[in-house]
Amino acid sequence: MTYHRRVSTDTRINVLLIGGGGREHAIAKALAASPKLGRLHITHSQNPGLAKLGTAVDVPVSRGEIYRLSQYCDKHKVGLVVIGPEGPLAEGYADELATKDRLVFGPVKDAAVLEADKVWAKQLMRGASIPTADSRDFTNLERAMAYVQTREEPPVLKAAGLAAGKGVVLPKSMEEATTFLEDCLGGKKFGDAGRKVLIEERLEGPEVSVLSLVDGRNIYILETAQDHKRLLDNDEGPNTGGMGAFSPSTRVDENLMDLIQREILVPTIDALRRDGIDFRGVLYTGLMLTPSGPKVLEYNVRFGDPECQAILPRLKTDFIDVCTATCTGKLNDIDIEFDTRPSCCVVFASRGYPERPETGDQITGIQDADAMEDVTVYHAGTKLDEKGNFVTAGGRVLSVVALGDTAEQAHKRAYEAASKISFAGMQMRTDIGAS
Repeated sequence: MTYHRRVSTDTRINVLLIGGGGREHAIAKALAASPKLGRLHITHSQNPGLAKLGTAVDVPVSRGEIYRLSQYCDKHKVGLVVIGPEGPLAEGYADELATKDRLVFGPVKDAAVLEADKVWAKQLMRGASIPTADSRDFTNLERAMAYVQTREEPPVLKAAGLAAGKGVVLPKSMEEATTFLEDCLGGKKFGDAGRKVLIEERLEGPEVSVLSLVDGRNIYILETAQDHKRLLDNDEGPNTGGMGAFSPSTRVDENLMDLIQREILVPTIDALRRDGIDFRGVLYTGLMLTPSGPKVLEYNVRFGDPECQAILPRLKTDFIDVCTATCTGKLNDIDIEFDTRPSCCVVFASRGYPERPETGDQITGIQDADAMEDVTVYHAGTKLDEKGNFVTAGGRVLSVVALGDTAEQAHKRAYEAASKISFAGMQMRTDIGAS
């Protein structure tokens, strides 16, 4: 059962943050900046950035033992749980951890299906006449291959389930399409996430990310951001979880945003409500701005990564107030303000990312970059070795975010900070937020 009773923020509130990447470090920083924060509890203390900000949870964090996490929250009087990644949301953590005295920022399991099952999301869009790419879904490899061969233009191939941002390819050859379909439908690479494949028409146009807060009924559109998914400059190379972002997007004006809200966001929430689904949390809508108008590429049910790192440093309103208003259906009662200065977020990835990231390489220069004015370094895939040195511990390692009076200044400042950081095999795009 999910509860939505208001938890008072007149006194300090203890918060549990679930997740351990760069997005969660950005969320933790925003929470730590609130004068209403009591104690911050974190599930991933191996992330050095998070470890500086919170108290490590001393119980297992798994769906099978979710009762132990709930007991931990009871023991430590946690009044707000913030769930960062999509996995715990899809597994129903929000359903299990919410009580009459504890709010959860993040949608329940039924709402998280919007991201966890792309086929289900397509069906919802079709039923609500929400513009999106034409598609078909398959569970049989031979039928999927036969359908791909009938297409005049190469389609987009997507694993239907959660694949950590790597379950989408735009094949340039039939061999590439065959490999991906075999990886999915043969169960070789994505497990259950790839048991069903979505084959879509390939849309043309620039992409943009629109993130909104939803409190069950009301929608508050956050500052826009633009993500860069490809590994290499000029949007070349394989798709990744995201190599950088900037905010605001230069591609969305007020008229276009009105259109997106009217034809996409409101119909999406209305369709969920018709299905009896009460969505409370962040709705991320990935859009392609096609010649015929904006069309939905994907939904996420949480902050994007690295869009979160680009947006939250611009937030001026108390983040705990934002979370509680979202959880309690009170978005209409809160004024959310953002710094007018643009931001630029540059992601550092390890050698071999995204296919076979290597770890254990020593990182230098983090403190120097983080000490720069209007610059923040967020830890994603790092850890401390036995000598206390930062080393790589994942595919995406760090995010460097800078604010500037102009987009050009933010871009320049971010790369000045980035130039101070080094590790063996480091991968970094040089064109994030470039004009």
